[in-house]
Amino acid sequence: MVIGDRVILHAGCIIGDDGFGNAPQPDGTWRKIEHLGNVIIGNDVEVGSNTTIDRAPMESTIIEDGVRIDNLCQIAHNVIVGKNTVMAAQNGIAGSTQIGESCILAGQVGIVGHIKIAPHTTIGAQSGVIGNIRKPGQVYFGTPAILHKNYLKSYAKFKQAGEE
Repeated sequence: MVIGDRVILHAGCIIGDDGFGNAPQPDGTWRKIEHLGNVIIGNDVEVGSNTTIDRAPMESTIIEDGVRIDNLCQIAHNVIVGKNTVMAAQNGIAGSTQIGESCILAGQVGIVGHIKIAPHTTIGAQSGVIGNIRKPGQVYFGTPAILHKNYLKSYAKFKQAGEE
């Protein structure tokens, strides 16, 4: 584990536990995949209470400089969180996801594994991201997460459908 300068780790956070890796066996059981990698936390990072950052199986889980992570977040193995990104409570980031710099993830955002989020992306509360976000500077909302303006239009139609 490598921890940079001026890092704040709040009570109960866990840095460097095994990631969730299991291989299915022919008999239907699961075999644990050992995680031998590490976690690298840059400078000026703050990690909230009861947040978990898993180590990678072979490489590194990386939290770049200036990142702010709120309480009760889960960052899985091999994730890269770009510099100056902020993440509110109860975010869950699945394995091998890459989040660009200066992103904003509101509360309870869930992101599937093995995708890339463009820099300067904002993801609204309780959104679920299921695919790559390629264009920087966009705002997404909903599950599955879509562009915010499209979400508002869809929500207006959904709300009207329930009125008599």
